[in-house]
Amino acid sequence: AGRVWGSRGMEAAAGSCRVPLPVWWGPLRGLLLAVLAAGCCQGNSVERKIYIPLNKTAPCVRLLNATHQIGCQSSISGDTGVIHVVEKEEDLKWVLADGPHPPYMILLDGNLFNRRVMLQLKGTSRVSGLAVAIAKPSPPQGFSPGLKCPNDGFGVYSKDYGPQFAHCNKTVWNPVGSGLSYEDFDFPIFLLEDANETQVIKQCYQDHNVPREGSVPEYPLCAMQLFSHMHAVTSTVTCMRRSSLQSTFSINPEVVCDPLLDYNVWSTLQPINSSGKVDPEKEVIIVATRIDSHSFFWNIAPGAESAVSSFVTHLAAAEALHKASDIHLLQRNIMFTFFQGETFDYIGSSRMVYDMEKDKFPLRLDNIHSFVELNQVALRNDSILWMHTDPVSRMNESVEVQVRNLLDILSNSSVGANVTLQEAGYSQPLPPSSFQRFLRARHIPGVVLTDHKTAFQNRYYQSMYDTPENIRMQYPEGLSPEETLEYVTDTAKLLRCCFLSSLYKPIPISFQVSRMLYGFLIKMNNSWFQSIIKPDLKGILGDVPQHYVAVSSPVNTTYLVQYVLANLTGTVVNLTKEECLNPEKTPSSEKEMYEYAWVQGSLDPNSTSRVPYCVRSTVHLSKALSPAFELRQWGSTEYSTWTESRWKEIRARIFLVASRELEIITLVVGIAILIFSLLATYFINAKADVLFSIPRDPGAVAY
Repeated sequence: AGRVWGSRGMEAAAGSCRVPLPVWWGPLRGLLLAVLAAGCCQGNSVERKIYIPLNKTAPCVRLLNATHQIGCQSSISGDTGVIHVVEKEEDLKWVLADGPHPPYMILLDGNLFNRRVMLQLKGTSRVSGLAVAIAKPSPPQGFSPGLKCPNDGFGVYSKDYGPQFAHCNKTVWNPVGSGLSYEDFDFPIFLLEDANETQVIKQCYQDHNVPREGSVPEYPLCAMQLFSHMHAVTSTVTCMRRSSLQSTFSINPEVVCDPLLDYNVWSTLQPINSSGKVDPEKEVIIVATRIDSHSFFWNIAPGAESAVSSFVTHLAAAEALHKASDIHLLQRNIMFTFFQGETFDYIGSSRMVYDMEKDKFPLRLDNIHSFVELNQVALRNDSILWMHTDPVSRMNESVEVQVRNLLDILSNSSVGANVTLQEAGYSQPLPPSSFQRFLRARHIPGVVLTDHKTAFQNRYYQSMYDTPENIRMQYPEGLSPEETLEYVTDTAKLLRCCFLSSLYKPIPISFQVSRMLYGFLIKMNNSWFQSIIKPDLKGILGDVPQHYVAVSSPVNTTYLVQYVLANLTGTVVNLTKEECLNPEKTPSSEKEMYEYAWVQGSLDPNSTSRVPYCVRSTVHLSKALSPAFELRQWGSTEYSTWTESRWKEIRARIFLVASRELEIITLVVGIAILIFSLLATYFINAKADVLFSIPRDPGAVAY
């Protein structure tokens, strides 16, 4: 039974004498080897004939905080089901009750992707997964899978501070929020980003799964398989503890989750020593905004109104102020701050406040004179910006005086301009904003500027539909990529001409807004972005911009905000590449005050090579990791505790599946053939000396 088939084994099977093999054995062996080789080489081809991969998809993944897990996952081997297309609610009856071939994989029309439908599907075992087709145009009633009260419990309002405003008791900021992103689903949900792939699935469904003349569809049926198994479970406390134990006791630790983290981007009008401390008597005005967004699906976060409109305006304002001729007359320095991770309970701003309190940042909280935040300023429906203040801190007389002075300055600056700044009201609380994290630490005079007085005007907050179309960005047909980059849309005109002229009058207007909107909303991989980044970062320029904070840092958005800000506010200096990369070797570089970057530059008009140069700026990065992870307080209620589960693979594919009966018959027949083959092999091997022996020559005589 342990013999080896082959020439030597065949010879040994005949006993002690060497028995020649039959003449047909050589060709047969060559044929077998050829068949085996062909099978190995054609394995992938067979798979391609069976499966159609879906390459343009985005999964729903698992996120965790101190107490919960949210998101989706598949089983460890992926989930499979017969496809059923649901384009109206009546189609759900087949899936939930009538269909004879459960479990089903649903291809759901984007207009039906809402909380009511999803909770129906969540409560049944007849659904194994979901593929969502993007609705075009966007749902007119709005769609926001975020919370009605974003970042509830991590802002300034609580039972101890303005309890009448806590939990959005006074104002529900996101009334269309369904909270769908904060549900936990035990089946995979994928977004179909490519309309062509959606059509392929529908065609497969039409060809194989649609009942004909009232009869039940017959096998083979079109099926889908989704892989998105998540490693982390229960909560951040559980997954971080497991990861910590693995790292402590295992040679090859298996981390199951990672904290959401990135970097804040900050810059000052006048340079400061980034490694030292600003003098206590020197005051700084902070102008801030956020640069991240989120949606139900992983890394699908266009954030046109919720983030991009604000930080593009902020970048343009920074450029305008840096280029003003009379900035030396300003009594106070200005710090431009771009917070990362604000969607997830204020990761970036809470970390900066923590660093200021622990003397790990150049500024202290005492250095902050006042705070101005830009928060959703797309101005889609009118030309009014609302100024929100904190009614609780204004009860302090000195704070009230400073806030009133700040409001008067902003209001007066808009007189005669196309944008009007109006106060939202003394009794109106602050909307969800980074400023709230600073107020938790100290009473700071501040204003949050928005395009909404009460509830958000943005009907697609934290959703995949918060796209350029949501802020009415439109381009004429037939433009080349370069023409599109330079084309000034009505949105760009509104942001650069109206907002900047009202808020920062008479500072010159920036003419980069249209480029920034195009780069951060339409296509990152454009000629301008290519020219202003380091050569080793050119790989970050993907086609479709997304602004999810993620776990690998810095993400594309952070890098690009950093280099756009350096390009708009920095200075080109006459340094060689070596001097630029090692400024500490140049005595006059003032490395403590400035950052230096050797960037690619534009293409030389007469060749295909670029003309690189050195940029000096006051742009810096600071860590945007929740203090909860620095303190190892994974169950914290003071700081954000959001983590993202790790996974092994994310993929989706469709194929034709046979009936269960046919699969069982095939399995049984296969097992029978295997047993028969083993028995036949055993008997042939046992009788090899008889079957493969050559008769003796009758003429030979043995003595």
